Amino acid sequence: MFRMLIVAPLTALLLTACVVAPGPYGHGMVVAPALPLIVELGAEPYYYHGGYHYYYNNDRWSYSNSRSGPWMDLPRSHYPNEIRRRGGPDDRGRDRGHDRRERN
Repeated sequence: MFRMLIVAPLTALLLTACVVAPGPYGHGMVVAPALPLIVELGAEPYYYHGGYHYYYNNDRWSYSNSRSGPWMDLPRSHYPNEIRRRGGPDDRGRDRGHDRRERN
């Protein structure tokens, strides 16, 4: 019983904090943390967080260990609530909360 009290919360915490997907060409595993609630992009659609590169294109996010790829689709549960742009067109409110209802 005591073991379950420790293991269950730790398992729940780990499952909400990352996504585990097959690595490039089926080798190893890649773990991608969820993006923050608000992401601020510069002139380019790239964002670096938690040791991973994220790429935003056509309302979709991809992630990779390297900015040169290979890129994998990021699950919608890990999308930010809001995307802001520095020095460019304002993207506030697009998909605000739409894709992350389950995470909140």
